[in-house]
Amino acid sequence: MAAELLSGAVVGAVFGELLNVVLRVKDNALMFSSELESMESTLKSIIPVLKEIEELNKLLDRRKEETDQIMEQIKKGEKLVIKCSRVQCYAWWKMARYADKLVNLEKSLNSFFQIVMQAQQARDGKETLLEVKNLRMDLKQLALNGKSRRVHNVNGYNAPLVLPEPPVNPVGLEVSLGELKMELFNDKTSVVVLSAPPGCGKTTLAKLLCHDKEVKEKFKDNIFFVIVSRKTTMESIVQRLFQHKGYEVPHFQTNEQLVYNLEQFLKSLGPSPILIVLDDIWPESESLLDKLKFQIPDYKILATSRSALRRFGSTYKLKPLNDKDAMTIFRSSAFLQDKNISDIDEDLVNKMVKGCKGFPLALKVVGRSLCGEPEEIWKRREMEFSKGRTIFEDDELLNCLLSSLNALDNKIIKECFMDLCAFPEDQRIPVTALIDMWAELYELDENGVFAIANLHELSNRNLIDLSVARKDASGYYNQHFVMQHDLLRELAIHQSSLESFEKTKRLILEVTGNHVPNWWMDQMQPSVCSRLLSISTDEKFSSNWCNLQAAEVEVLVLNSRTKTYNLPEFMNEMKKLKVLIVTKYGFFPTEITNFPFLGAISNLKRIRLKQVSIPSFGFTSAHFKNLQKITLVLCNIGQAFNSTSTIQVSDALPSLVEINIDYCNDLVELPAELCQLAQLQKLSITNCHKLAALPQEIGKLVNLEIVRLSCCIELAELPSTIGSLNKLKFLDISECSEIRKLPEQISDLHDLRKLHMMGCSNEIELPPSILKLEHLKEVICDEEIANLWEPFVDHLKNLEIKVDKEEINLNWLHNCGF
Repeated sequence: MAAELLSGAVVGAVFGELLNVVLRVKDNALMFSSELESMESTLKSIIPVLKEIEELNKLLDRRKEETDQIMEQIKKGEKLVIKCSRVQCYAWWKMARYADKLVNLEKSLNSFFQIVMQAQQARDGKETLLEVKNLRMDLKQLALNGKSRRVHNVNGYNAPLVLPEPPVNPVGLEVSLGELKMELFNDKTSVVVLSAPPGCGKTTLAKLLCHDKEVKEKFKDNIFFVIVSRKTTMESIVQRLFQHKGYEVPHFQTNEQLVYNLEQFLKSLGPSPILIVLDDIWPESESLLDKLKFQIPDYKILATSRSALRRFGSTYKLKPLNDKDAMTIFRSSAFLQDKNISDIDEDLVNKMVKGCKGFPLALKVVGRSLCGEPEEIWKRREMEFSKGRTIFEDDELLNCLLSSLNALDNKIIKECFMDLCAFPEDQRIPVTALIDMWAELYELDENGVFAIANLHELSNRNLIDLSVARKDASGYYNQHFVMQHDLLRELAIHQSSLESFEKTKRLILEVTGNHVPNWWMDQMQPSVCSRLLSISTDEKFSSNWCNLQAAEVEVLVLNSRTKTYNLPEFMNEMKKLKVLIVTKYGFFPTEITNFPFLGAISNLKRIRLKQVSIPSFGFTSAHFKNLQKITLVLCNIGQAFNSTSTIQVSDALPSLVEINIDYCNDLVELPAELCQLAQLQKLSITNCHKLAALPQEIGKLVNLEIVRLSCCIELAELPSTIGSLNKLKFLDISECSEIRKLPEQISDLHDLRKLHMMGCSNEIELPPSILKLEHLKEVICDEEIANLWEPFVDHLKNLEIKVDKEEINLNWLHNCGF
């Protein structure tokens, strides 16, 4: 076998003889089987390469002095392998010694192979370059003095990695440059990802870094700037690295050879530090980063990307410009040096800058389009923007941002991004609202796993910011929020507007005062086919709705700013409406004056209300026969669930399986009427700081599987009837600091699997009956509570106590209007 691999090759023949010996004895030398199999694998991988080198040396009349040094060592290795085959199993004192010798032999073979390969490539490169003198001079001159910034592909050569010119008068990047340098100079970091949406200045900052005095002093001539395209291959990068240093590009048979030779090449550049800048890495090009990572001292990679690429460790997010820097960039593009800036009204300039949302590219594009124009042109542009004309009428800016959106291969994720424009700009979007929408629009799972995964994907691509105000170990996402940059929101609206309002998948309407779009007024009853309809109204809206035919709408988002609000009567014709989201923005809740109207919507499954005053008997004023989920956030509940004289809660809400009540401060006691909902499976009452008691009737909710009572700081006890909840699997009483004991009847929760007790009083009493919770698998608590559970752990064999060390984070206060 070895002879066939290396016929006629001197070095290959010698290695082949050793391989023959290993193959012959490995089945008998069972005590050294692992060492011999490893050596066999090593020899089989390097013999074909050695054969090729040997044949090329013959053709080129090359010397072979470097092969002599290994000959004697190979012969000794053959003898060692044969000796191993003769060691008897009882000679245990010999086993370790011979095993070490085999390992050292394999290391020697690898070392020799690496030396030969490196020397061969360096020598071959120099000799070939001498034979093509003209090409060598061109390449070397380019690599050494960088007089030219672009080289055309000649005979298969790619342009070397000449450092780009430094940015001219960069604005607003001083702080970012300092922070990025700190990341780069961190000894524990080998890869730094500079991440931001397109048009934010990532490349400009990377160029600025390469020309920074401290960076150049550290990395000297070992700074390589690689412009990456979506078609860039690892081979092309390696080719340019070799060319940049004046070496001929070797031919690589396999990817393993390519990566190995690159590592040896980079090591040869030492001991000076090395910096490789990869400009514009796309998610599908992440494999390039994997292959370029080596354990080399002072070897750094800086990758700019529209995606966060979090698995590579350190990510630095570049933020949009502040107002001052944005104005500086805009002025430099919009005004000629000899132009009197005062000729244009300052307020007009401010409006144009504000419309660019801090994106450097937008500021430059819009500024250039207005440069040298009279003030009347500026005024016309501002009026057009105020009437709905989009900034994306400039192809350069549109194509730049669209490239990130088009890179989303998953159609559902792209649709999810587009749906975010249904919420007002500069407002945090609750993830739980998105879960409700997407569960119906795209049949994503009820628990939100797919929705959260999609949001992480969008966040990694810098298309959104996903923030967690307070982590919840139970998988409840009421403290997860999304922020979308205004310019990206406008992009989604622009793309949606390319279709006529009759055909678009989502229709976004923003009503100022009572001025509705012209098309709405031009037709008596305009018809739309959107699945998602969003209507935002301001403080001056009088709730006088025009007619609209929207029979295909499945999700309706109403964004209000008025103290009183009438639901649009055309909702009555929305036969497919499944999700209603009503949000009041501002300090005080809005009152829906025609709340019973909701009962007429036959297919409505989910209602989410935020900052809404629900009238008395609101949810018993009509038959919500298909309603499955109610979410109330910052609402005044009052007597919303009280039964009327004619309609009981069980009749009004016969299909309800989930209730979520969050930050509702007028909730003092859970209405006993809710305990009539025997089909209820999930009950979450969180951050209701005045809730002091649960009714004894709660034991009637026999189908409850999940109960969350977190952050109800006045709740003093759990009712004894909780033991009747035979299907309960999850109970969360985190931050219920007034609860001093668990009821004895908790032992009747035979199906309880998870119990969360973070932030409970360390004086809380755990009844002995807890020992009956044989199916309890997980208790999450803080350290003091964990000590109380220790006596039970030995008896509850399936139980795991997890100590939660939650970080203090006050960002959640923004959700409460503070």
